[in-house]
Amino acid sequence: MPPAAVFSQASGGVLIASPSTFLREQVVHSLNDARPVQQALGGAEALVKLETGNWQVLFLDRRLPDLDAEELIETIHRRFPDIEVVVLDSNSRHPLPLATASADCTAQLDRAHLDRIPKAFAHGRVGRSSENKTWRYSPGQSEIDPLPGMIGQSEAMQRLYRITRLVAPRATTVLIAGPTGTGKELVARAIHQLSTRAARPFLVVNCAAIPESLLESELFGHARGAFTGAVQSHLGRIQAAQGGTLFLDEIGELPMSLQAKLLRFLEHKEVQRLGSTDTVRVDVRVVAATNAELLQVVDAGKFREDLYYRLAAFPLELPSLAERVEDIVPLAEHFLALLAAVNLPCPSLSTETIRILEAHSWPGNVRELQHVIECASILAEDSDSIRPEHLYFPSARRSWQAKKDGIGRSEV
Repeated sequence: MPPAAVFSQASGGVLIASPSTFLREQVVHSLNDARPVQQALGGAEALVKLETGNWQVLFLDRRLPDLDAEELIETIHRRFPDIEVVVLDSNSRHPLPLATASADCTAQLDRAHLDRIPKAFAHGRVGRSSENKTWRYSPGQSEIDPLPGMIGQSEAMQRLYRITRLVAPRATTVLIAGPTGTGKELVARAIHQLSTRAARPFLVVNCAAIPESLLESELFGHARGAFTGAVQSHLGRIQAAQGGTLFLDEIGELPMSLQAKLLRFLEHKEVQRLGSTDTVRVDVRVVAATNAELLQVVDAGKFREDLYYRLAAFPLELPSLAERVEDIVPLAEHFLALLAAVNLPCPSLSTETIRILEAHSWPGNVRELQHVIECASILAEDSDSIRPEHLYFPSARRSWQAKKDGIGRSEV
């Protein structure tokens, strides 16, 4: 059945509600239909359009920036009982060829509705609730849900999700490696949330941000009178994380003087406060992170080899943003949706802007993308789309400045 024939026996238009430019364009392209099609960037805008038009089908992204999708669906069924609702997921980057479903997919659908709603999506399944006119699209079973707080369905991220979910329920020490800005702390938090320790504390220590003179006390605590100014005892982060997870960020910056003490804790699960002879047993899982090649730091004699292998009981390597190009647009649109929640309306990404974003090398990774999108949304002012002239790449300017400085030196 050609796409246009899908809606041939009914009147009414098609409304697509999603903050994702990619998803909206995919649905429009897949419909390839002469019927009226309009788009909304969020749930509130969709409700306004439903009030003012004649609609047959609403394609609704379950990841809305402003309203809860489930509550919105209930509202639509009460106020617009004749409208079919097809629930999609903008986290999926698969194409959505609406009229090329396999027989396996179409078997799930009520044949009486095949001339009124899309049949199915090639890479997933559509199921209809028996209680209302809601059709739900879900990716194929091989696709793994993102970790809490993370976005992206690229192959590199799918591997990360899979192995992280394997290790999360265990007590194994994890070492997360990856370039700056790739989301190492998000992965550490996900490991905690997916573990049996989720109800217990998750504490963070940035080993590079705390002076060496204070770091031992911060980690292990100190007894009253342990040093000048220690007027009372202090509970260290390790002991404070009892039953939970301790995240040691920038572990490669941990001073050599503390590495032996951390190694002893990892081996014996005991803490000895500074200035005290007593030891306390603690149950804490350690997750560490580094943006350095830690084995090179070991070879340079600045990190203990035995501590490295203790920490790297289960190593996780995060991909750079350049290794997951297909995730750039969903991430950018996610950041736009977050900004829109504070400062509506939410502009979309023009086709040329998408091309530029996907071609950029992103040395600052996801953090750089977030800052570029925030800057572009400001420069776009009241425009309904972000265009190339709104993009500003600090990393590109740094490269340009380096070249300029190099030319200047060669001319001297």
